[in-house]
Amino acid sequence: MNKSAVLWILAFVTTLASAYYQRRTGPTYPIRGHAIISEKEISYQLLRSHGGGTDCPVQIITGHPAISGIVEWKHHGTDERYAQAPMTLTEGVLMAELPHQPPAGTLEYRVILKAGSDRLILPEEEPAVVRFKGDTPAIILIPHIIAMFAAMLFSTRAGLEIFSPNPRLETLTYCTIAFLVAGGMILGPIMQKYAFGAYWTGWPLGTDLTDNKTAVALLGWVAAAVALKRAKRPAIWAAIAALLLMTVYMIPHSVLGSELKPGAGQPQPCAAMEIRHEGATSSWRQIGQLQPLHRGRV
Repeated sequence: MNKSAVLWILAFVTTLASAYYQRRTGPTYPIRGHAIISEKEISYQLLRSHGGGTDCPVQIITGHPAISGIVEWKHHGTDERYAQAPMTLTEGVLMAELPHQPPAGTLEYRVILKAGSDRLILPEEEPAVVRFKGDTPAIILIPHIIAMFAAMLFSTRAGLEIFSPNPRLETLTYCTIAFLVAGGMILGPIMQKYAFGAYWTGWPLGTDLTDNKTAVALLGWVAAAVALKRAKRPAIWAAIAALLLMTVYMIPHSVLGSELKPGAGQPQPCAAMEIRHEGATSSWRQIGQLQPLHRGRV
């Protein structure tokens, strides 16, 4: 196997590892775990991102009819009282739904389980936060993912040319820039518009790190392209640009993303709810005060 093939394999493995890291980290990755209540182990997965026009499902696998539960929720970043939604047991799974929000709307929520005198709150440390978004058509989403994957692949491969005695950077550099522009600067904003109602929420309009880091990575590769003609050792510039792109990829996706800012307004009462479980009415009951939101970014 020649050296170029080895470098391509190394670049591909690095790109896959980066994609896996992006998939498994960040504020949109579900909160998963196991907990014990009344000597029974349960598993849970709490969503932190929900797309489409439906309510957000909340499901806890209990496998036992003696465990009942409610979901408490309120708009994220407000002083509202928690509203409550009952959970119903279906085939060993407690289920409830969080009310649908406009794109970029966020709710913080937690699950409270009861089994006899035992009580368990999930997550145990602080409430989960779910952000709602609109649907992005597959014809936009799939090319975006492919383009960003290709940009990382060509970027890493170009950076590895620093180990070649006669670096061949021109094609690799221009392919990296082309995929970054297509995936990050064209398809990315279109996705953002579908999902959150705005094409760009990075600097200077906002603080969305996904937008900002794409712009920084592109500027790094534009500098590397200029260095092809002007620098004595353009491979060093390419290696720096590749490291820059890899560094910004390590920032979890959707950090400081678009979010509806809670606004002042007349509180709207939320209907009181009684929880019924296995034919019995629970004592859990609450009236929440919910405030309307207006669009903004944080």
